[in-house]
Amino acid sequence: MNQTSPTPCAPVATIRQRGQHEVFCGLTSIIWLHRKMQDAFFLVVGSRTCAHLIQSAAGVMIFSEPRFATAIMEERDLAGMADMHDELDGVVEKLLQRRPDIRMLVLVGSCPSEVIKLDLQRAAERLNHRLAPKHRVISYSGSGIETTFTQGEDNFLAALVADNAANSAQDKACDLVIAGCLADVVEDQFSRLLTAMGVENFCFLPGRQSDGVPRIGPKTRYILAQPYLGATAAALEALGATRINAIFPLGEEGTTEWLRAIAQSFGVSETLFDTVTSGPRQRARQAISHYRPMLEGRSVFLFPDSQLEPSLARYLCREAGAEIIEIGSPYLHREHVAGEFALLPVGVSVSEGQDVEVQIDRCRAANPDLIVCGMGLANPFEAEGRVTKWSIEFAFTPIQGYEQAGDLAELFARPLMRNAILAEGSRSFGGGRP
Repeated sequence: MNQTSPTPCAPVATIRQRGQHEVFCGLTSIIWLHRKMQDAFFLVVGSRTCAHLIQSAAGVMIFSEPRFATAIMEERDLAGMADMHDELDGVVEKLLQRRPDIRMLVLVGSCPSEVIKLDLQRAAERLNHRLAPKHRVISYSGSGIETTFTQGEDNFLAALVADNAANSAQDKACDLVIAGCLADVVEDQFSRLLTAMGVENFCFLPGRQSDGVPRIGPKTRYILAQPYLGATAAALEALGATRINAIFPLGEEGTTEWLRAIAQSFGVSETLFDTVTSGPRQRARQAISHYRPMLEGRSVFLFPDSQLEPSLARYLCREAGAEIIEIGSPYLHREHVAGEFALLPVGVSVSEGQDVEVQIDRCRAANPDLIVCGMGLANPFEAEGRVTKWSIEFAFTPIQGYEQAGDLAELFARPLMRNAILAEGSRSFGGGRP
């Protein structure tokens, strides 16, 4: 069922969709989370389908000793013929004997474990009593029931914050928490810029090690680096932290405004801010300008997938000159993305949730130059001769910050360039689409 409702921060009324939707589940986020926290291990409690999803999506061979695995639930588990807690304890014991280097064990719930009401939070508490402090155990839900894949990261970070309240190894509360999983290279760039501005005692959430989770206190301020962290923001605020409001650090404009919000919050002078950021801003504008001729004036339709869509649309529109037809998002945290919508032109269509067949019809009628969508929709659109971009690439690729502004433009421009080359080749050989 679709309905239209007024949304103060949106350019036009939001189309709310409650039909069939096609997005990956929260387990998918393990693919980038396991690379981020080097001494953590993600144990999915799920079915063989969950195991195949993670193994295929991560592209990791079994003998490579990855930092994730699946405790597979068999039919007798689902039928209630076995004690799941005893079986889980046995799997954890074998795992830790084989991998004693694991410092943090993360139990990840799935659709099957959620359906049979397996209480992983209680299991984590029980295991912590036995295994801490050598191994810490936390849990979160990666179930795909009514969630999308980036919410897996959100749930994980919220679990880290909750665990931090009781077990932080840090003595002093952090002044600034930058929340959201970022590539190490992006973290290093932001660290250098903040240090040059004189901002001290800042931390990233998640950290690169499990004991690097910052202590949160009433004087802590935090800023989101990703727009899909509603649960994490609520968990931080429950500990007294205050949010710094900003648009997200995509492109030259987004990164500048994001850093400026931090600078203003910590009393950095405008002169020092300009001195520190002028060089990187110039490089970012120059990098984007290389791809702008390929994107300027092109129409783009964004299907709901990662919740990055409002920020991507703002970047495409304002820095690459593209025309946005529709911004789809699985969920909209209106307070967090209000700044993004305020920068978009009036009249851009916004949709929340998905009724996929109806949305496909809208997309076909609009006939955009580029469709940003999930992998399941991309191949049928390509078969129709339309140009697509997998939206999940924006979750896997470092795109935040000044030095990545050009890479972000290239991600959008690449399928358009490929299509132009194929069309030119087809004409050279006297072919072409009928």
